[in-house]
Amino acid sequence: MSSNVKPSSSGNTQPQELPNVAAPLNDQQISQLQQASSNLSSNQLAWVSGYFWGLSQAQAPTQLTPVASAVNTATASVPAGKLSIIFASQTGNAKGVAEELKEEASTLGIDVELFDASDYKGKNLAKETHVIIVASTNGEGEAPDNAIELHEFLQSKKAPKLPNLKYGVIGLGDSSYEFFCQTGKDFDSFLAKLGATSFIDRIDCDVDYDAPAEEWRANALEKIKADLASQAAEVVTLPVANNTAASTYTKKNPYTATLLTSQKITGRDSGKDVRHIEIDLEGSGLTYQPGDALGVWFENNSQLVDALLAQSGLSGIESVDVDGESLSLRSALIRHYEITAANPQLVSQYAELSNSKKLLKLVEDKDKLREYAGRTQVLDVFKEKKTKLEASQLLSLLRRLTPRLYSIASSQEEVDEEVHLTVGLVEYSAGEESRYGGASYFLSRDLEEGAEVKVFVEHNNNFKLPENGNTPVIMIGPGTGIAPFRSFIQQRDNQGDSGKNWLFFGDRTFTQDFLYQVEWQKYLKSGVLSRLDVAFSRDQHEKVYVQHRLLEQGEQVWQWLEEGAHIYVCGDANHMAKDVHNALLEITRVHGGKSPEQAEEFVSELRKAKRYQKDVY
Repeated sequence: MSSNVKPSSSGNTQPQELPNVAAPLNDQQISQLQQASSNLSSNQLAWVSGYFWGLSQAQAPTQLTPVASAVNTATASVPAGKLSIIFASQTGNAKGVAEELKEEASTLGIDVELFDASDYKGKNLAKETHVIIVASTNGEGEAPDNAIELHEFLQSKKAPKLPNLKYGVIGLGDSSYEFFCQTGKDFDSFLAKLGATSFIDRIDCDVDYDAPAEEWRANALEKIKADLASQAAEVVTLPVANNTAASTYTKKNPYTATLLTSQKITGRDSGKDVRHIEIDLEGSGLTYQPGDALGVWFENNSQLVDALLAQSGLSGIESVDVDGESLSLRSALIRHYEITAANPQLVSQYAELSNSKKLLKLVEDKDKLREYAGRTQVLDVFKEKKTKLEASQLLSLLRRLTPRLYSIASSQEEVDEEVHLTVGLVEYSAGEESRYGGASYFLSRDLEEGAEVKVFVEHNNNFKLPENGNTPVIMIGPGTGIAPFRSFIQQRDNQGDSGKNWLFFGDRTFTQDFLYQVEWQKYLKSGVLSRLDVAFSRDQHEKVYVQHRLLEQGEQVWQWLEEGAHIYVCGDANHMAKDVHNALLEITRVHGGKSPEQAEEFVSELRKAKRYQKDVY
């Protein structure tokens, strides 16, 4: 076809004669092609030309004239435009947004592929026409584990120039943290420096990201569809392999489960209230693997809601609209808004509304503002200066309620259609009053056994047991960080895995805070648990933590690593995880005989190889 038709300068197609070239088509075929081509753009004609050229190569060889061969070869080299979506996700939020984006793109007829960042080769960006990166931020501005290599590659000299790439970035984060959406900002910067063009401004989404992310996706896909309109109608979308079967129940469509058990597992005299929670999933079809998390939608405590209403000068019977549903303000606060944890934006906005001198001064110092918001609940922010609010003003200050994710503390090999959690009640004093965490209070105090709770499974591919059951594992989980390791041990026990298992556990006291003590002793006795090292910080004058036990056993830890052990850390991100990381570096220097730079590189390589995995919060 291309030897007889080509685009004119005006964009319309006109028949052109090629002197001394015998046309391989008869007059009727040429007429039919001319009629069909009248509805095609120049880009579509180029694609069709390449498509037929590919078909000709799949059939018996046909002798082409030199002119026809040259024209077909040139048009076949024109790449068909498509959208590639890459997600950098630690706990699954970015993956969820990326999956929704792919589904919406497919519905619009856009040729689209979805990639886990760990499976995407950075050099392939040079072959792309349109890319969207959905990136969450881990720890203190770090890339999620599955995106470390891509993040580093784009900063390296090996990264290709990308003058033909158009891209967009969705950043997910929590504005309460200093490095808000840093990974998304990084990818935006890297791609721009490599010459790529942003076809839509980056969006930095806070914890209540559903609505802004949805609006951004619609705008982005509208732009891409317009850009690829000349090709989208002709491109055949190939199915993308997905190793994880999609569940009927998701964050937006949770399963209504039943609470079976809420049992306190800290002692009577413990300063902490930690609960072992069992939830019935019978008939749901929900499945999970050790390392996954359970998303829990909770309701706010009614007494806290009433206190917030009183502080705002509102009755609670005011009518408000939430997602098209007319509700009383009180009901909306119970079911749909975050009223426990404050955030810097709320403090800043309330400072202006109330004209509180204390809050206005705080707003001037970002570090102090972030610290204050992180340790102060919404009610106590409002108590800085009582201010009468309209219902709409109150709701405009608050974030939408988001589910809490809890590391699953059971293996389905052991508990079948149940899921277990280890939940520590968040509790502290505010003057003479007590303050509690929203979800932890709901699960441990408000929810009675037999009551309903809405849940969904959040798969975490960045915190998984090694595929080879013979591989040794080292697990470091103080406090409620023990949860996933209970699931790890149950799984390895039920599968009969022969790999060695070493657990480091820590808490305040041996007598009051040794979570699941009887179970660990059973596993030690049976040999499933090879070693157990514990650190109870308040049982002696000098405080001892898990990182100290790790350093004490440094020679053995290094030997296990030399044998190929995988190491896992779960729990507090701000202090414990950093201290454990530094201990690993020290062990690598002292017992591995490496320089500080070599130790950093060794531990980094462990992470890239998924032999060092963290589930921290």
